[in-house]
Amino acid sequence: MADIDLNDLSLKELKALQTQVAKAIASFEDRRKNEALSELEEKARELGFTLAELTGTSVPRKRASAEAKYANPSNAADTWSGRGRKPRWFEEALKAGRSADDLRV
Repeated sequence: MADIDLNDLSLKELKALQTQVAKAIASFEDRRKNEALSELEEKARELGFTLAELTGTSVPRKRASAEAKYANPSNAADTWSGRGRKPRWFEEALKAGRSADDLRV
């Protein structure tokens, strides 16, 4: 690894280096955790179990993103699935007299 003389770097360069180091540390930790998890899952499979069965936990499933049901009339790229808080443009359109059906994709 190349030696870096930190005294020769500007504040901007030092902050960029700090950001890179933080990302590298997080990435390293994530890789180590994933490796450990894979080893544990493999050992559990060898014994005829799933890791979730042995730990009594469930593996979190990733939720599929919901399809857009409504589109902003002034910007069709701005959509809403109908889940969660109503976007401002949706509420403003309703106040302006439009119905939810008018805004359907």
